[in-house]
This record gives sequence, C-alpha cells and structure tokens, in this order.
Amino acid sequence: MEENEIILGTGMGPLRFGATMDEVRTLVGEPEEIEESDEDDDFEHQAWNYHEEDYLLSLYFDREDDFRLSCIETDNPNMRLYGEAIYGLSVDQVKALMERHGQTTPELETMEEGAIRLSYEKSMIDLYFEEGELQFVNFGVFINDDMEVQWPK
Repeated sequence: MEENEIILGTGMGPLRFGATMDEVRTLVGEPEEIEESDEDDDFEHQAWNYHEEDYLLSLYFDREDDFRLSCIETDNPNMRLYGEAIYGLSVDQVKALMERHGQTTPELETMEEGAIRLSYEKSMIDLYFEEGELQFVNFGVFINDDMEVQWPK
C-alpha cells in the first residue's frame, strides 16, 4: 500500500485508525510537537505534529477513544485518494472523483478567510481549498448513526 494513500474510515498508508500512541510512535517516530486540547474543548485530545520537508502531518488521539488514532490531517503534496493524486485539484475535480466512488451530497462552505471546505460527513472527510486548489485534507474514523466509533478491522 502506498504510504500516502488515504483509505476512508481506515487511515493513510500504514497508519490505521485505532492504533495506540506506541504503535504510531513505532511507525513514524516521535512527533516534533504535541498539542493538547484546551480545557473548554468538547473533546479532550492530543495532536501529534510531524513537520516533514514540504508538508505537515497531524495525528489526533481522543481521550474518549483511549487515545487511539482517530483522525489525520495532512497537506502532503503526494497524498492520494482512490489511487489518484489529489493535491492541487479543483473543487469540481474532487467532487467528480468522489462521485465516481459513490460519494455524493457533499457540503460546501466558504470559510472566513476565503478558503473553501468540501465535506462528506458520512465518509468523515473534509477537503480544504485555497485559491481554487486542494491544499489539505482532514479525515477520520467512521462513526455510525448511534455515534459509535467504527474501528477498521
């Protein structure tokens, strides 16, 4: 499996949702930075940030999930989804890719600073565009209608 391949609901490359902090440390090493959630956050979590040569990888561990890997955010220019390179694609190109894979009815939101967020709630993925091009992606473990985490098998 390609290191930068996003598998919805499962993870990215060798990083799988549900991995413990120790398992993640073994796979990608010590993070350069660890951010703790604010006390007023709804979800207590840690974000492990890895500053690679030309991109950022952030891994999120939620307390209520026993600090298992539950979300990944990256602006890796080599990221792939459904086997296709997606960095720099337009909103329409990403929508078309998602539709080809049965992902329909996204939500589109223009953020304060002019960036656009394309969200597929059931697939737990948010794609962020600046100046019309995909810049980064945030995706997480699936959650069912009863709000229960669906760890990959």
